Amino acid sequence: MAKKSQNTAIAPEKFEKIEKNKVEVKCAFCKGTGKDPFQLLSKLSNCQVCSGKGKVKITGPTMKCNFCNGTGVQPYTTSRVHCLACGGVGKVTKIESSQKCSKCNGTGIYPRKPHPVACHICKGQGVVRKQ
Repeated sequence: MAKKSQNTAIAPEKFEKIEKNKVEVKCAFCKGTGKDPFQLLSKLSNCQVCSGKGKVKITGPTMKCNFCNGTGVQPYTTSRVHCLACGGVGKVTKIESSQKCSKCNGTGIYPRKPHPVACHICKGQGVVRKQ
C-alpha cells in the first residue's frame, strides 16, 4: 500500500518568525546590478546568485566572507564562478561564540594543489562554534 504524501504548509506565524531573522544584503557577485557580471550567456543574462534582484536574503547577523574576502567570486581560480563558501553573496551568517578553526588555523583555506579550497571544517570562514 502506497504511503500518503504529507505536504504540510508552513503556518504564517512560523514563516514570519523565519523571515524576521533574515537580512537583505547587496549581491556581491553582480555588485547589486542583477546582471551576470561575466556576461557568459549574453549581456542580458541575470545574475545566478540573486536571480536578477541585486539583493539576497540571508540569516543575520552577517559578516564578510573570509574565503572570497567579500567579493562573491571563487578565489584562487581563473574560472568565473561564485564563491563556494558564501554562495556568491559575499557575506555569511556570523557565528556567535566562536573560536579559531584548528584545521586551517583560522585562515579558512585548505591548501590543496593546484588551487586551495575552502576549509571543510569551518566552510572557509576561519572560525567555528565554541565547544
